[in-house]
Amino acid sequence: MCSELAADLPDEDLGEDLDDCLALYELGSKPRCEEVEYLGLVQDAIDRIARGDRE
Repeated sequence: MCSELAADLPDEDLGEDLDDCLALYELGSKPRCEEVEYLGLVQDAIDRIARGDRE
């Protein structure tokens, strides 16, 4: 399930742990609109994994 949810995220930004993606992310390293979308996608994937959602 993790791989399905992480498939929407850029490969170069993903590590083994999605929580690490948020913890290690450097604010301002992407254009603001991309940054907001990226951080939202990562958080959504983390939340869906925690709930056990597949969609």
